[in-house]
Amino acid sequence: MSRTDADPGGPASLGISVRLGVVFDLDGTLIDSRSDIASSANYALGAHGFPQLSVSELSTYVGDGARWLLARAARLAHDAPALDALLATFVAYYAEHPTDETRLLPGAREALAALSRLPHLPLALCTNKPRAITDRVLENLNLSSAFQVVIGGGDLPKNKPDPLPLQHIAERLGLTTVELVMIGDGAQDINCAKAAGAHSIGVEGGMQGNELLIESGPDVLLKSLFELPAALEQWLTP
Repeated sequence: MSRTDADPGGPASLGISVRLGVVFDLDGTLIDSRSDIASSANYALGAHGFPQLSVSELSTYVGDGARWLLARAARLAHDAPALDALLATFVAYYAEHPTDETRLLPGAREALAALSRLPHLPLALCTNKPRAITDRVLENLNLSSAFQVVIGGGDLPKNKPDPLPLQHIAERLGLTTVELVMIGDGAQDINCAKAAGAHSIGVEGGMQGNELLIESGPDVLLKSLFELPAALEQWLTP
């Protein structure tokens, strides 16, 4: 793993020699959605008689999808029947409040704008957030056109950290998984990349903190997305 503190540069600084697919995680990587996720989870928990939790605690449960989030929050097994109603309430509420307080993280807009000007760098989104909510978030934040492929929770039989989402994205982009770079704030993202044979970039300051991210061993570790264009250069030149 290496850390980069390089000048973020811009499109002109990237010597494009090979085609590369750049895949972003959403929560904690591109957006700060802690408050809206916590509000939706607490609404569902309260509606079904479970204790509500702090934003900070609920944030540590994010990353493996909504069902795992609610299972951890309610102290239930992942296959507990009671989770079905909790999940339905969570999704319904969150779909109505997808971006009440959600904002882009520092460097996200700039990185997406810089990379979108490079035709040999197709962009994709790979998140475990339910697809219906993902679409609402992207629409409200004017990101719907930023990605050639979007994979959300429930789109495929398996979510991250299973390699299936990246394998599917690679096929859709006409690439192999070794030609992908997965960018995320969580161990789920890095482990998904490793399982698929893709490159990985970790971004500090995400939903679950830095410890698990660092332990997962990303190829490159960034402080923010401002550093992303420069970090990609090592895979863009032979």
